Amino acid sequence: MVWFASLITRHLTLTIPIAMVLGFAYGMLLDAAPLKTLILPLTFLMVYPMMINLKIAKVFDAGGGKVQLMTQFLNFAVIPFVALGLGYFFFGDQPYLILGLFLASLLPTSGMTISYTGLSKGNMEAAIKMTVIGLIIGSIAAPAYLEFFLGATLEIDLVSVASNIVLIVFLPMAVGFATQRFLIKRFGQEAFNKEIGPKCGPFSTLGVTGVVFVATALKARAITEDPTILPYILLPLVIFYILNYSISLTLGKILLPRGDAIALLYGTVMRNLSIALAVTMNAFGEEGSAAALIISLAYIIQVQSAAWFVKFTDKVFGPPESQPGQESGPPKGTTK
Repeated sequence: MVWFASLITRHLTLTIPIAMVLGFAYGMLLDAAPLKTLILPLTFLMVYPMMINLKIAKVFDAGGGKVQLMTQFLNFAVIPFVALGLGYFFFGDQPYLILGLFLASLLPTSGMTISYTGLSKGNMEAAIKMTVIGLIIGSIAAPAYLEFFLGATLEIDLVSVASNIVLIVFLPMAVGFATQRFLIKRFGQEAFNKEIGPKCGPFSTLGVTGVVFVATALKARAITEDPTILPYILLPLVIFYILNYSISLTLGKILLPRGDAIALLYGTVMRNLSIALAVTMNAFGEEGSAAALIISLAYIIQVQSAAWFVKFTDKVFGPPESQPGQESGPPKGTTK
């Protein structure tokens, strides 16, 4: 099972589209409604392995204040409002599509922030810290943002959203941290870093793939009734990521050294779509399937764009220099 999870993790650019195609076929041929019972266990499978590898202690490390402040400012004072503006402009009469784009922007950073920072020879210490900070702040802020900005057009069950975030993020975080401490105590830090952690991380991708499959299956017949919905959704998503890259890249190159600028870029462009998808499917039920569809499509753009951007890193930022916290490759066991 580990080899299969690792295989689909390495080929996420293909895994997500294939899951969507299979989900669409299932939804057209069979009744997809019973699949809703799989959402919660798939959500746990998606989040818990990610949390086992999360280095929470990095939050308390000194240094790197400037890049952290810039990253969180962009993540919570700029990027969500770019998404909200695009949502109202393109989806003004479809609040659940606005919800999907807004939720995709509200939960920043993922394991891929760390992976792509490593691949680009950026500041890994900064990337790890902003991943933890962004996840915690985003999970706390998301219910308030949703209620304040969408409460007038959508029926937001604040208690349901908050309780689902606790169930989806903070409970697995606590259990994952406890599991991490137990494994380190039992087998040692070196064995955890080299052998155990890398085997846990890829299982998150199994959960992601399963949730994308279910979300697409639930929306399959609606897509058939209105096939123009896919390009209709993809256009604002493409614009969102272009603006996101442009803002982060410009500020990073002007205000930060190379390693920090790369960490800033991936710490703001890479959104935690796994948790956004889990919150959507668990807190908003079948009505949230439209929002889940836009988040599923965001996976394709996010992963493909980041993978291609790595190839042009040296042309954009210049050749790497030796910097604290910089490594030559991604840490093992990171997840998408």
